[in-house]
Amino acid sequence: MAPLSLPLSLLKHKNCLQKANIFCNVLQTLHHRPFTPRLWKRNFGAVPHGVGQFLSQEPRVKSYAASVCSSSSDGQDMPERLWSVYNETKRQTEGLIPAISANSVNPDTIFANNEMSLRDTEIYGFDYDYTLAFYSRNLHTLIFNIARDILITNHRYPEGLLNYEYIPNFAVRGLHYDVQKALLMKIDAFHYIQLGTVYRGLHPVPDEEVIAMYDGCHVPLENMSDFYGKSSHGHTMKQFMDIFSLPEMSLLSCVNDFFMRHNIDYEPVHLYKDVKEAIRDVHVKGIMYRAVEADIEKYICYGEQSHAVLKKLSEHGKKMFLITNSPFDFVDRGMNYIVGKDWQDLFDVVIVQADKPGFFNDRRKPFRRVTDKGALLWDRIHKLEKGKIYKQGNLYEFLRLTGWTGSKVLYFGDHIYSDLADLTLKHGWRTGAIIPELRKEIKIMNTEQYVHMMAWLQALTGLIEQMQVHRDPASQAVVEEWIREREAMRSQTKDIFNSQFGSLFRTYHNPTYFSRRLSRFADIYMASISCLLNYDFQHTFFPRRTPLQHESPFWPEHSPAGISVPSQLSRTKAESD
Repeated sequence: MAPLSLPLSLLKHKNCLQKANIFCNVLQTLHHRPFTPRLWKRNFGAVPHGVGQFLSQEPRVKSYAASVCSSSSDGQDMPERLWSVYNETKRQTEGLIPAISANSVNPDTIFANNEMSLRDTEIYGFDYDYTLAFYSRNLHTLIFNIARDILITNHRYPEGLLNYEYIPNFAVRGLHYDVQKALLMKIDAFHYIQLGTVYRGLHPVPDEEVIAMYDGCHVPLENMSDFYGKSSHGHTMKQFMDIFSLPEMSLLSCVNDFFMRHNIDYEPVHLYKDVKEAIRDVHVKGIMYRAVEADIEKYICYGEQSHAVLKKLSEHGKKMFLITNSPFDFVDRGMNYIVGKDWQDLFDVVIVQADKPGFFNDRRKPFRRVTDKGALLWDRIHKLEKGKIYKQGNLYEFLRLTGWTGSKVLYFGDHIYSDLADLTLKHGWRTGAIIPELRKEIKIMNTEQYVHMMAWLQALTGLIEQMQVHRDPASQAVVEEWIREREAMRSQTKDIFNSQFGSLFRTYHNPTYFSRRLSRFADIYMASISCLLNYDFQHTFFPRRTPLQHESPFWPEHSPAGISVPSQLSRTKAESD
């Protein structure tokens, strides 16, 4: 195959300029005057905010959008001119769909929030659940069924709850639950509720009712969940950040639904606490652990790629450790299945039942040795030895005994709060978030249907933004029709991910509260640790320099590098629900 005539980076830059030129031609056609391209508009790798997007930085009174309808020399009335701009913008947008679709995101890419080089990383740490071990949906069904039965048996809830089963696609993690109002909802990075995503039981709450209950859509800081997402010390909201919380949200919704259907008066706070306790018992009392160990092939997805990652790290002389809240027998059974009986040989330190996030903050708990039979020893721990198992302890003692401090340590976990927050804020470790849902969402974003919707949604938004300056009734009627079309499309872009709550990462155009915390506490994030197999240990991850609202991107946004086809979708694809 003949080599490319230009480097890849230059080809991408050339492609950006070509797309900019296309829209300049649209402007020339519509405005009947020459137009000079400007290389400061947002993300030429994407479809811009319509025709007006390229002119939004000009003085408002002189913008193209404000003047395109001002002349009536061609005999067109105002609405007719508006629809002319609309139709031409739509035609040109549809012409760019193939080019945008070709620029798809590779689901195996590692994405960076903060610049980080693997060259500086000497020690790799891992959580166990949903980091090294991935579970099938059967586990969520198991947790739901056991917790539901505990409610009936131990808390005397109605036996009619037996008619409810786990709903796999009902909720997404990152949602908030108003404990006092018994409402499950999605909140964005600015504490605003996304209307259309508020559920009481299994049914949506009308927008008007939500606005009346909260006196708008904003949730004050003092009512939000605490630092770890919990509803404590006066906080009325609970945030569900754990993948294990999906069956808990489903159970809460089902019990609420049962009470409402049967007109049973109940106290929402008691319901929340009872469900929380039932879910906790599933874990703490070992019910889930015993069930998984008894039929491990049913519940654990075989982790041959997790094994490959650990083996690669070991072959390159990297230190490795495991810190998990799960008990040793459960971890041992799972790691035997995933890696093999010699799995402990890969790790320099293994800590079980660590009680994260308390492990990262509570200096009082010392380490304790655990034998292979599960017996606890009483001798003082002076060093953490390879091949031995330790329970509890705390990070401060861990740092003293190992000397593994600062940015040479990279720790992976799936829980943004319990696994990553304290490490990055207090201890300077590098952090990697494992987000299994990422792979599914990227595949949806890569579909032609999604690309088409988002490209036109962005263009239409730009038209509305620019053409709203025409205040005569006829023009306003046209703009109002465009606004209704935009609202319908926004709902479609939500439903394509999850018909109740939409994407894990977006509330329409704003990031979700989950996304905000992810970007703050994780240096890098990925769908699974298997993504590490696509990079060498000299690789540096660079975050895209996404322009601030007042900045102009003089350079095209780059894509994550390090694998064969890692090209990342532009802002057009990212700005989903």
